[in-house]
Amino acid sequence: MRPTQILLKSGRSAWKGPYFVAFPNLREALESHIPIKTQARSCTILPTFVGITFLVHNGRDFNPVRVTQDMVGHKLGEFSPTKKRFMWKSKK
Repeated sequence: MRPTQILLKSGRSAWKGPYFVAFPNLREALESHIPIKTQARSCTILPTFVGITFLVHNGRDFNPVRVTQDMVGHKLGEFSPTKKRFMWKSKK
């Protein structure tokens, strides 16, 4: 499936297009492997983001997310969990 077809199958209407944030240092991050710090969890991953590491805010801290080809069309927030798993502690 082509990346453009994946982007159009989102829940957003086709005439609006995908929601994304313009990152000014995108080219620098791709060349020098510097992670981009962002709080835009609802930003759609575009094919130009492949190979870039984002630091996505989860409400408490920034989690590193390395974008691969399989992530195109999804949102950045899907790969940065916001809740910790609850563990029961056994009593002695």
